Amino acid sequence: MTLLKILQLIAIILTIVTGLVSLLWPRSVQGFTGLTAAGGRGITEIRAILGGLFIGLGIAVFVLATRETYQMLGIMYLAIAAVRIVSIFVDKSSVQSNWIRVATEIVLGIILVL
Repeated sequence: MTLLKILQLIAIILTIVTGLVSLLWPRSVQGFTGLTAAGGRGITEIRAILGGLFIGLGIAVFVLATRETYQMLGIMYLAIAAVRIVSIFVDKSSVQSNWIRVATEIVLGIILVL
């Protein structure tokens, strides 16, 4: 197994783990997202979007196992990073955790697109 394949596998596992944490412990995501859920509706959104979407996309890459599915997941991360960069300036949210997330999303995106 090549280094790139190992890094891609790690990226996919991190995607699924992010989803699982969001699904199982939705209130815990506040620390790394800044999101808070005031009630059941907000918790459902965290479980569904951050949980279900990330789990589903990660599993899809494993199940379909095509170059295109790896690239799709990578493009998702790069799109999130691009929107986050714009939002950092528009929303005046230039904090360390946002920049760490941008760097992580760009690295994961590039690894998966290659």
